[in-house]
Amino acid sequence: MSFKKISTVILAVLLVTVVGCRSNPIRNVSSAPVMASGSYTLANVRDSIITAGQGLGWGMKEMKPGVILGTLFVRTHMAKIEVKYTKKNYSITYKDSAGLDYDGVNIHSNYNGWIQNLESRINSQLSSL
Repeated sequence: MSFKKISTVILAVLLVTVVGCRSNPIRNVSSAPVMASGSYTLANVRDSIITAGQGLGWGMKEMKPGVILGTLFVRTHMAKIEVKYTKKNYSITYKDSAGLDYDGVNIHSNYNGWIQNLESRINSQLSSL
Protein backbone atom coordinates (compact mmCIF):
# COMPACT_ATOMS: atom_id res chain seq x y z
CA MET A 1 0.00 0.00 0.00
CA SER A 2 1.18 3.47 -0.77
CA PHE A 3 1.67 6.13 1.88
CA LYS A 4 -1.28 8.07 0.43
CA LYS A 5 -3.65 5.08 0.76
CA ILE A 6 -2.48 4.35 4.30
CA SER A 7 -2.95 8.00 5.25
CA THR A 8 -6.46 8.00 3.78
CA VAL A 9 -7.43 4.85 5.71
CA ILE A 10 -6.03 6.25 8.98
CA LEU A 11 -7.85 9.55 8.44
CA ALA A 12 -11.13 7.72 7.75
CA VAL A 13 -10.78 5.63 10.93
CA LEU A 14 -10.01 8.74 13.00
CA LEU A 15 -12.98 10.59 11.53
CA VAL A 16 -15.37 7.73 12.34
CA THR A 17 -13.94 7.53 15.87
CA VAL A 18 -14.34 11.27 16.50
CA VAL A 19 -17.89 11.35 15.13
CA GLY A 20 -18.78 8.23 17.14
CA CYS A 21 -17.59 9.85 20.36
CA ARG A 22 -19.81 12.89 19.87
CA SER A 23 -23.04 11.01 19.13
CA ASN A 24 -24.76 8.60 21.50
CA PRO A 25 -28.15 6.93 21.86
CA ILE A 26 -30.53 9.42 23.43
CA ARG A 27 -30.86 9.25 27.22
CA ASN A 28 -34.34 9.25 28.71
CA VAL A 29 -35.10 8.71 32.39
CA SER A 30 -37.95 6.31 33.01
CA SER A 31 -39.85 6.07 36.32
CA ALA A 32 -37.03 7.28 38.58
CA PRO A 33 -38.24 6.92 42.17
CA VAL A 34 -38.96 9.95 44.32
CA MET A 35 -36.61 9.37 47.26
CA ALA A 36 -37.89 11.80 49.88
CA SER A 37 -37.37 11.22 53.57
CA GLY A 38 -40.29 13.10 55.08
CA SER A 39 -43.90 13.91 54.37
CA TYR A 40 -44.41 15.69 51.04
CA THR A 41 -47.06 16.58 48.45
CA LEU A 42 -47.27 16.40 44.68
CA ALA A 43 -46.68 20.17 44.68
CA ASN A 44 -43.41 19.59 46.56
CA VAL A 45 -42.30 17.17 43.82
CA ARG A 46 -43.22 19.71 41.14
CA ASP A 47 -41.37 22.51 42.91
CA SER A 48 -38.28 20.32 43.38
CA ILE A 49 -38.18 19.48 39.66
CA ILE A 50 -38.65 23.11 38.64
CA THR A 51 -36.01 24.35 41.10
CA ALA A 52 -33.54 21.69 39.93
CA GLY A 53 -34.02 22.58 36.27
CA GLN A 54 -33.87 26.33 36.78
CA GLY A 55 -30.66 25.94 38.79
CA LEU A 56 -29.06 24.35 35.72
CA GLY A 57 -30.36 26.95 33.27
CA TRP A 58 -33.44 25.09 32.04
CA GLY A 59 -36.62 27.06 31.46
CA MET A 60 -39.23 24.99 33.29
CA LYS A 61 -42.95 25.46 32.64
CA GLU A 62 -45.77 23.45 34.15
CA MET A 63 -48.05 22.45 31.28
CA LYS A 64 -50.62 20.71 33.51
CA PRO A 65 -50.48 18.90 36.84
CA GLY A 66 -47.88 16.14 36.51
CA VAL A 67 -46.23 17.52 33.36
CA ILE A 68 -43.40 20.07 33.04
CA LEU A 69 -41.85 21.24 29.79
CA GLY A 70 -38.14 22.06 30.05
CA THR A 71 -36.13 24.03 27.49
CA LEU A 72 -32.39 24.62 27.55
CA PHE A 73 -30.43 26.97 25.29
CA VAL A 74 -26.62 26.59 25.19
CA ARG A 75 -24.79 28.64 22.57
CA THR A 76 -26.38 27.53 19.28
CA HIS A 77 -28.00 24.41 20.77
CA MET A 78 -31.54 23.93 22.06
CA ALA A 79 -32.97 20.94 23.90
CA LYS A 80 -36.61 20.45 24.88
CA ILE A 81 -37.78 17.77 27.31
CA GLU A 82 -40.95 16.68 29.05
CA VAL A 83 -40.85 15.74 32.72
CA LYS A 84 -43.82 13.67 33.88
CA TYR A 85 -44.11 13.16 37.62
CA THR A 86 -46.25 11.63 40.31
CA LYS A 87 -45.76 11.45 44.05
CA LYS A 88 -43.84 8.18 43.55
CA ASN A 89 -41.67 8.72 40.44
CA TYR A 90 -40.69 10.95 37.54
CA SER A 91 -39.58 10.50 33.93
CA ILE A 92 -37.58 12.75 31.60
CA THR A 93 -38.31 12.33 27.89
CA TYR A 94 -36.73 13.99 24.84
CA LYS A 95 -39.18 16.20 22.93
CA ASP A 96 -37.15 18.29 20.46
CA SER A 97 -33.75 19.82 19.77
CA ALA A 98 -31.79 22.08 17.43
CA GLY A 99 -28.09 21.92 16.65
CA LEU A 100 -27.61 18.57 18.43
CA ASP A 101 -27.62 16.32 15.34
CA TYR A 102 -30.51 14.15 16.53
CA ASP A 103 -31.15 11.45 13.91
CA GLY A 104 -34.07 9.64 15.55
CA VAL A 105 -31.77 7.45 17.68
CA ASN A 106 -28.49 9.25 18.38
CA ILE A 107 -27.82 12.75 19.65
CA HIS A 108 -24.80 14.88 20.50
CA SER A 109 -23.24 13.60 23.72
CA ASN A 110 -23.68 16.98 25.43
CA TYR A 111 -27.45 16.37 25.55
CA ASN A 112 -27.01 13.19 27.56
CA GLY A 113 -24.71 15.02 29.97
CA TRP A 114 -27.34 17.74 30.47
CA ILE A 115 -29.98 15.09 31.21
CA GLN A 116 -27.67 13.25 33.61
CA ASN A 117 -26.97 16.53 35.45
CA LEU A 118 -30.70 17.33 35.59
CA GLU A 119 -31.55 13.90 36.95
CA SER A 120 -28.87 14.25 39.62
CA ARG A 121 -30.07 17.73 40.62
CA ILE A 122 -33.72 16.57 40.75
CA ASN A 123 -32.73 13.67 42.99
CA SER A 124 -30.82 16.03 45.25
CA GLN A 125 -33.79 18.40 45.51
CA LEU A 126 -36.21 15.55 46.19
CA SER A 127 -33.99 14.04 48.88
CA SER A 128 -34.23 17.27 50.84
CA LEU A 129 -38.03 17.00 51.15
